[in-house]
Amino acid sequence: MTISFRDRLSDGRRSMAHLIHVWHERNGWSHKVLPALAECLDLGRVHNSQISNLRNGKLASPGPEVFLALAQSNAVIHEGIETISDRLAVDHPELLKVLLESAIPLIGDDGEPLGAGKLFEIFLGLSSIPSCFDWFIEENEAASLSAALADYLCRGRTWRQSRDKVMAAYPITKTQRRERFAQVMAGLKDYSAEQLDGELIDLNATHIALGDAASHCDVQHFLKDLRFRALELNNQETH
Repeated sequence: MTISFRDRLSDGRRSMAHLIHVWHERNGWSHKVLPALAECLDLGRVHNSQISNLRNGKLASPGPEVFLALAQSNAVIHEGIETISDRLAVDHPELLKVLLESAIPLIGDDGEPLGAGKLFEIFLGLSSIPSCFDWFIEENEAASLSAALADYLCRGRTWRQSRDKVMAAYPITKTQRRERFAQVMAGLKDYSAEQLDGELIDLNATHIALGDAASHCDVQHFLKDLRFRALELNNQETH
């Protein structure tokens, strides 16, 4: 069955929204970071509102300069923030501080940073997003997945018994994200679907660091296991 161009564009817009969202969530960035980086290094033009609308799937017709700015910013980040730290230190110290805290690039399945052409193809629905980003979590499953995550990583033990080991395995150093992770693990709050989308790669890394992922080391398997565990917990509550 041939996919209509409208469906292809709709799928591409959702994929791009997911990609931009995960990129920002993993780094803990506001919508101002990439536009500021692109402007101060003359990498292209992209506005805060365009980043926001891309992330929400509401930017219908971004111009080529948007993809150029995103791609060139991604390439700079991939090369390492130390290569531009001197240029940012004097005039943009706050931006440098944010990037030094976290600056993870978008990497394709070939190990290379995503370029303008690839980003445009994803937006059009002509190319798939990299396999390590290929998942979508719905809002109505976020709470059950949060509960399953705590049970899964603690292996059925209490948070008090598991806290030190699990927190040591969680690879993120940013205080806000560590505090949020600890609250979810303690059952004090749930991740939203958007937060889980952005956390999933690092949650899987935590799972691997705990030594629980001998055969299931990719994000897709991890999410599948979480969904199965959520179903088991739900069944226990209803019987």
